[in-house]
Parts: sequence; structure tokens; C-alpha cells
Amino acid sequence: MNRALTLDDLVLAGIALAAGLVLAFLSRTVLRWLAKHAKRTKWSGDDVIVDTLRSVVPWAAIVGGLAAAAAVLPLTHTVQHHTNQILQVWLIFVVTLSAARVVAGLVRSVTQSRSGVAGSATIFVNITRVLVLAIGFLVVLQTLGISIAPLLTALGVGGLAVALALQDTLANLFAGVHILASKTVQPGDYIRLSSGEEGYVVDINWRQTTVRQLSNNLVVVPNGQLAKTNMTNFTRPEQQLTILVQVGVSYDSDLDHVERVTTEVIAETMTEITGALPDHEPAIRFHTFGDSRIGFTVILGVGEFSDQYRIKHEFIKRLHRRYRAEGIRIPSPTRTVALQQGSVVIPQQRSGEDAVSGSALTD
Repeated sequence: MNRALTLDDLVLAGIALAAGLVLAFLSRTVLRWLAKHAKRTKWSGDDVIVDTLRSVVPWAAIVGGLAAAAAVLPLTHTVQHHTNQILQVWLIFVVTLSAARVVAGLVRSVTQSRSGVAGSATIFVNITRVLVLAIGFLVVLQTLGISIAPLLTALGVGGLAVALALQDTLANLFAGVHILASKTVQPGDYIRLSSGEEGYVVDINWRQTTVRQLSNNLVVVPNGQLAKTNMTNFTRPEQQLTILVQVGVSYDSDLDHVERVTTEVIAETMTEITGALPDHEPAIRFHTFGDSRIGFTVILGVGEFSDQYRIKHEFIKRLHRRYRAEGIRIPSPTRTVALQQGSVVIPQQRSGEDAVSGSALTD
């Protein structure tokens, strides 16, 4: 101590600490009010920023009050130096965690807005969070007077060894970055792999891609394998798609009448069923003289991949009911089987001396 501690020093230190606490309380109150207004906006980024400031600003006010109180007290130079270092490290720690949360939240907001779905690409979120935390750690070391140059050199040499040991992991990491950067697959897309797995892409993280099937099961595909396999994306370039329904009528049907009735059923289904596209122009194409029927294809428009099952279900029910009312027959397949006399031999059971191997019974 440079001088003796007096009551005035304690009073001033108490005032400085109380001022920091009051400022922290007021700032938190103001930021809570701002958070309510931020929720009313369409952009989710302001929610992330205000929520993070609610963590940073009060702590910064408290640290400022503690620093002012320490400056008022008659501390020795060494104690004052260590106190300032502790407060700086504390503030850097809080700011680093808050900055990591802000950056990760903004990246998540951008990925969600671009993909248009609720899922998030956590690979970018995790990478940005790790980078911010690493920068904050280096700043803490520099504040404590520790030289970071040897550490960076060691990390460079060690990083090469780690890269050789984690080739598969790094391959999956860069494959995931490439997939998202090229926008071939995004969270929310419905995909089908050449191996047969299909479903909605739930998430793409640093190692794997998670696909949720229509049965609600999760399929986990390594990013490296996903980048190399043949894949069909039913969401890109457009989410809307067309489906084909095969129909057949008997040869004695009036095809103009069949086309007119089918068109009316299509218009009814497209208007009343959720997920259908009323503005999509349907098409009916006769294409085959079959064994027992004239086949044709009905082309329908659906909003997205999973809607096709419900629309097919309703369309087939309504078409079958309307055909029965209009007297349009849908023939069932028939088979003609020719039996040749003597081509089928039914063996008879014989016993005792009546049975003669390989010969007919005689008197």
C-alpha cells in the first residue's frame, strides 16, 4: 500500500461499485425493452444481437465499477496490475462468449433465411464459433503477457500431424463445406441417393448429413460419401414437381368422353386437396394399346414431394367413383390358358400285383 486505507477510500470504492451495479441493472432493463421490440421485426438477427448485449453490457458495467473501485483504493502497483489483468481477462472472456453467440446466431439466421426451412446448417455455425473462441483465447494470452508466436508455430506443426491423422474427418468437413457452398443440397431438401435412401435433409454438420425419412427414421450419411454418390434432389431447382398416374380403360370406351371426365376429376382434385397446384395445367396422354385396355397417363402438379401420396390417393378414389357413375369400364387383366389333351398325366396309386411299373393295367 502506498498509504493507509481511509474511510473516504472505502466510501468512494463503494460508490463506484454501486454505480456499476446500478448501471448494469438499468442497461438490462433497457435491453429487455429493446428485446420485446426486436421480436416484432421479421429479421431474427436483431433478436440475437439484443439478447447477447443483455449478457455483455451488464457484466461490462460491473467490471467497470470494480475497476473504478480498485483505482480509488490505495493498492500497491503489483496488486493494482494483477487486479486490472483479472478484470480484463474476465471482460474478454464474457465478450468472447457473447461474440461467439452473436456470430453463430447470425450465421444460423442467414442459413435459415436462404434455405427457407427451420433446419440449420450447423457446420458453418460450429466453424464460426470455434474461430471466435480461438481468437478470444489468443487475446487472453496476449493480455496476460504470454507470447503467442511460439504457440502459433507449434499449432502449425501440430496441425500438419493432426491433418494426416484425421484425413477422413477433414475430408468429411471439407465435403460438407463444398456441398453447402455449391448449394446442391440445403437443409429442408428432399433427396434420394443412388443406394436407395431418401428423405428430408435435417442438418449438415462438420462430419455428416442427417436425412429424415418419411417413416420418421433418421439416416446418417458421411459428407464425403454424399459428395461422391449419385443423388436426386426433388426440391431444386424448384420445389414444385409433376407426378404421373397410369390409367387404363376398355376398348369400347369413347376416348373423348374419357378425356373430358378425367379432366373434370383432375380440376376437382387440384382445387380441393391441400398440396395440389390448381394453376398447373394438367395433361392426359393416351399411349398404349394393351392386351385388354387402352392405357394413358395423367400428369398432375404437386407442391412438394410428400404431397404426391395424398393427391394420388384422392385422385384415384374420385376417378374410380366418377368412372362408375359415367359407365366407363376399367377392365381387369385376363389370361387365356390352353390345355392340351394328354399333356398332363395324373398317376394312379396301385398296390400288390396290380401295380406294374411303367405299364398300363390290363385284364
